[in-house]
Amino acid sequence: MSIRTFRGGAHPPERKDRSQETPIERITSVTQVVIPVNQHFGAPLQPLVKVGEFVKAGQKIADADGRMTVPVHASIAGVVKKIEPRMQSNNTEGPCIVIEPKDPPEGEAAQEFMQPLDPFTCSKDEALARIRAAGIVGMGGAGFPAHVKLAPTKPISFVIANAAECEPYLTIDERTLIETPEKVVEGVAIVMKTVNAPEGVIAIEENKKRAIPFVQKAIDANPQVKGGMKIRIQELRTKYPQGGEKMLITAITGKQVPSGGLPMDVGCVVSNVGTLCAIVDAFREGKPLIERGFTVTGGACKTPKNLIAPIGTVVGDLAKAGHIQIDEEGLRKVIFGGPMMGVAVPGYEIPVQKNTSGVLLMSEQEATQYEEDTCIRCGRCIRACPMAITPALLAIAVETGNYGEAEKIGLLDCIECGTCSFVCPAHRHLVQRFRVGKQVLRALKQKEAQNVR
Repeated sequence: MSIRTFRGGAHPPERKDRSQETPIERITSVTQVVIPVNQHFGAPLQPLVKVGEFVKAGQKIADADGRMTVPVHASIAGVVKKIEPRMQSNNTEGPCIVIEPKDPPEGEAAQEFMQPLDPFTCSKDEALARIRAAGIVGMGGAGFPAHVKLAPTKPISFVIANAAECEPYLTIDERTLIETPEKVVEGVAIVMKTVNAPEGVIAIEENKKRAIPFVQKAIDANPQVKGGMKIRIQELRTKYPQGGEKMLITAITGKQVPSGGLPMDVGCVVSNVGTLCAIVDAFREGKPLIERGFTVTGGACKTPKNLIAPIGTVVGDLAKAGHIQIDEEGLRKVIFGGPMMGVAVPGYEIPVQKNTSGVLLMSEQEATQYEEDTCIRCGRCIRACPMAITPALLAIAVETGNYGEAEKIGLLDCIECGTCSFVCPAHRHLVQRFRVGKQVLRALKQKEAQNVR
């Protein structure tokens, strides 16, 4: 098997050894869940329940009309205690539904799942409707509605399972490959059938090659593969950001997603390991996306673990219940996600969402802040950028307010991976500039469009 990769990138310290040997632990009891109403990339939802109402696990509690929407479901059975703004993992306050566990009234069930549906005999429309009804979004971090991604308007040649997990610290996907590889393989098969793709590829970085025998065994045993469906493993060079979907596509197919384009423009659909498992649950069990796996680790976490917990579980509650132990004196920073693309938040009293792949509790040594200096024109950011952008020039354009020039250089093509900031010897805060620059540029474009009307 050839080992493939992409141009550019970096090699940050992996630090996966803290949790990669820890089997996934399922959290079955919580004191409350704080479920954000809006957990997807798309139009906002409206709550469908009221304070004081009893809800079942799996019951739909928020939804809205529109293609770019997915419903949210109660992750436990209990009583709605509050509907109010709470701090979320995107560092903003948003409406949340607070549920405390309670046994159902006599004669009622504690959960409300859909009827199982055979993904290989149902129609494409039925499959997409089931995926939306289950509230499934991209669980790698983006939160893009899965039913929209799996309804491409162009022919698809490859379904790629993103098992690269290139972010340092995170190990939940690797543990999933080792513990439930058959579910990952079936998820690939379901997506292949849904988008009518002839080939599926499970992309695994070489630092996780110990998972390959487990996945290969699951491929060989899969009924759809035995029936002629083509699914294979592709080993990838360990490099960041190998798990970016554009990097994966280039490494596996040799094709490049065009500027402003989508993976379907080069005949690909990319899905995260967690997303694929959620799709299997939605069909086989009728289970909505009400729980997810994630890694809790970092220098200030005394008990690094891979967990599966109900959506809305507050990280602080995990500590209070003894599921994890936190070094309060040594804790300096909390990050939701990985250290490269994750978001630093004010504390750990924040709920787990559908797109929470990890929670990092970082020590002072890990969270050291460097003084920003002036650009020394070394070109390291240019060599490292996986999108072939010139970050040094892009930063100048953004800093001077020349957004037209910034767009030409490739501002909107930036995937905010943080590679340029990581390799910069002057410790320039490049990604932060580009994130703000994108917001300003889009606002200017929207204003210009309104003026034209």
